[in-house]
Amino acid sequence: MRQKKVKKLTPIRKSKYLSMYEMKYESKDKSEKTWMLATRKSEEELNDMYFGDGNDRDDAVVMVPYHIEEDKLVIIREYRVPLDDYVYSLPAGLIDPGEDIEVCAKRELKEETGLDLVEINKMDSGFGLYPSPGMTDESFSLLYCTCKGEPSNKYLEPTEEIQTLLVDRQQAVEILKSKANMDVKAFLALQIFISVGKDNEN
Repeated sequence: MRQKKVKKLTPIRKSKYLSMYEMKYESKDKSEKTWMLATRKSEEELNDMYFGDGNDRDDAVVMVPYHIEEDKLVIIREYRVPLDDYVYSLPAGLIDPGEDIEVCAKRELKEETGLDLVEINKMDSGFGLYPSPGMTDESFSLLYCTCKGEPSNKYLEPTEEIQTLLVDRQQAVEILKSKANMDVKAFLALQIFISVGKDNEN
């Protein structure tokens, strides 16, 4: 159950995909403190969540795709503006209001990689998976899935810069050794992928 400590929300800047709010909340010593929030939710959703009976919802879907024809893990390398650099990551995308998670996953996997989703093996959804809860309330559903097809960039948005990589376990080891920029979710997926391969060899 949510602990209601937030007393006031003040919008600082609103945009289509991300907005900033100043939050007033009560700390454990009963004094009023200030925090900043980056959110993808509307002001109506936030007010319902903090001051009403509304529940949090997943903003995005993140996929851990396994290419069944190539026997390889699918990751991407994407330009991210806050880093002004490229970063290894996993295919992901925002869930439209009222959209089914599986529908979103199929759309985003195709758009970012050109690959077709075959089957969802496991879906962690509604658990409150937060990548950076000190800064944002953004949460995501995590899908483990299989896919097929040829990687392609022809479905990308004009502003997206994404390279699709199909990696075997040795390549996964080399990527981790490179200490390149990496989203933590991709870091963990690569580690698990390598570990599963070792377990199968024993």
